[in-house]
Amino acid sequence: MSGQRAALSSRALDGLTVLDVAGPWGGYCGKLFADMGAEVILIEPPAGAATRHDEPYIHGASGRENSLVFQYQNTNKKSVVLDLNSESGQAALRKLSRKAHLLIESEAPGVMAERGLSYEDLQSDAPQLVMVSMTAFGQKGPYAQWQGNDIVAMAMGGMLYLAGYTDTSPMVAFGEQAVGAVNVFGAVAAMAAVFEAEESGRGQHIDVSAQECVVMGMENAVQFYDLEGTVRQRNAGEQRLAGTGVFPCDDGYVYLMAGGVGGNRFWPDTARWLIDEGVPGATSLTDACWLDTKFLSSKEAKDRFAEIFIPFALKHTKAALQSKGRERRIPIAPINDTSELDTAQRQHRRYFVETASSAGVRLRMPGAPYMLSETPWALHHAAPVLGQHTEEVFLAQGFSKEQIHVLLMSKGDIQ
Repeated sequence: MSGQRAALSSRALDGLTVLDVAGPWGGYCGKLFADMGAEVILIEPPAGAATRHDEPYIHGASGRENSLVFQYQNTNKKSVVLDLNSESGQAALRKLSRKAHLLIESEAPGVMAERGLSYEDLQSDAPQLVMVSMTAFGQKGPYAQWQGNDIVAMAMGGMLYLAGYTDTSPMVAFGEQAVGAVNVFGAVAAMAAVFEAEESGRGQHIDVSAQECVVMGMENAVQFYDLEGTVRQRNAGEQRLAGTGVFPCDDGYVYLMAGGVGGNRFWPDTARWLIDEGVPGATSLTDACWLDTKFLSSKEAKDRFAEIFIPFALKHTKAALQSKGRERRIPIAPINDTSELDTAQRQHRRYFVETASSAGVRLRMPGAPYMLSETPWALHHAAPVLGQHTEEVFLAQGFSKEQIHVLLMSKGDIQ
């Protein structure tokens, strides 16, 4: 979107047209554009996007308008039904691409080419088009044709190996983190390419690998192996250092970081706090051995600190412990469950937003974790009903109602 259009709009991406071809890696990438004001047209097959059948469902009732996953990932989008396996559907997408800035797809490598809808095919008529392809392993290479989903990407990206307890098999993180990562990285790369295309007039093809996105989230595990030959291990449920980790309290758990990074500063502050509170044994925490990282990593140190801190923590709530720690600038935080997320801070920022499903059911969902002062994020409408905007979109493209009817009937009625 040009600077001139931005100046005339209250939405950051107003004037940008995105074609979001429903695929196995979901629709969060397109949502990021739609929620910032781009016109995002969700291209669905006659049976609807696969995510329309992802659980959980609204009130537990299955149905293509009841998936909470779909309802969240597709806010502010328009829905168009096209059978991309038919000649008429393929021709229609080619026509749509001529006025689009970005096309997002996540089919297996080669599927779009078989339809005559590869980046090279579309670029001949739409040189400005940027195309983002999100797959498990990328478009080329020895793994390109392998099937993959979230847990496969997490496993082969190394993240799964690090998740879980020392005495159990690896455990996958909740919430399909690989799916989220490939969509976010795809959106960032797409935004950069769209801006470049406005300058050069030429689009480009962006190839995003979910496996590689997972590797990007491995913190320093890759560097440990590269530099030292050390393979980091799972350590959930165990403290790496005394005074640093999860501790029980009166109404749940808190995370305390007294040792380790910044330990020379935080440890004396923590010791003084517990001494001032009259905690039995706290004076021993001022001994010089507690500033030795090697000692902090020992079982003796972990057990001794737990014997001193846990009885004190069990007498206080998460909020009270955090408040006391903040007064002394000690890193301590409550571990919140989902019932505790809507705090005064999020209410102040109006983070959670409300909309209604197509059936009129009230839905409450996360908004955006960022606030733009001049072109703010906004939820304008809920996820669309299947095919809700087919006629509107194609009439705007110059199709007659008869031609639209042919498109809808080319592979069965959407109803």
